[in-house]
Amino acid sequence: MEVKATAKTIRIAPRKVRLVLDLVRGKDAKEALDILKFTPNHASEQVSKVLKSAVANATNNHDLDENKLYIKSCYADEGVTLKRYRPRAKGNASQILKRTSHITIVVSER
Repeated sequence: MEVKATAKTIRIAPRKVRLVLDLVRGKDAKEALDILKFTPNHASEQVSKVLKSAVANATNNHDLDENKLYIKSCYADEGVTLKRYRPRAKGNASQILKRTSHITIVVSER
């Protein structure tokens, strides 16, 4: 049985989140949490929160064994983009795009 957890509108660019997700895709849930704990990346904190939520959903809602869970799939989609402006020379302004992510993790039992 597949169980998923999602975090929406996380203020990290999806490109940066995908680097962290590539580290844990296909791994056991406990091993993935250990990897994320020692990954020096701001996105790893958010990914570990979503992974803990998926594991909690599996154990509490679907009575799956926590020791047999692994990450079946994980992905980061693009969320809303906040548009900001930075003043430039000669009265011009350039646009800054502050990107957000939707992080989804699907866990399943081996």
